[in-house]
Amino acid sequence: MAKRTKSVLKRQRQEKRKRQYNKKIKDGIKKLVKDVKKGVLNQKPEVSDMLKKAYKMIDKAAAKGVIHKNTAARKKSGLTHFVNKYGKQVLPEQK
Repeated sequence: MAKRTKSVLKRQRQEKRKRQYNKKIKDGIKKLVKDVKKGVLNQKPEVSDMLKKAYKMIDKAAAKGVIHKNTAARKKSGLTHFVNKYGKQVLPEQK
């Protein structure tokens, strides 16, 4: 069994904090994506605001290294595809 030096213990504390932070961010993204999808299917008028918030949260997570940039792009693309497919009547016309 390896000796648990001060540096190992400190690294474990740091990893625990980082793991909790990352989990909080990822859970928030998942919840927001679910809310957007439910809003689209239920034809709620505030979907466009929720969609902007989801994009912002996903971009922020990618910028901070919580998720990979390609994962962020994939999540945003999938969400956009879902909204375009099922939510035509909800979103305002874009010019």
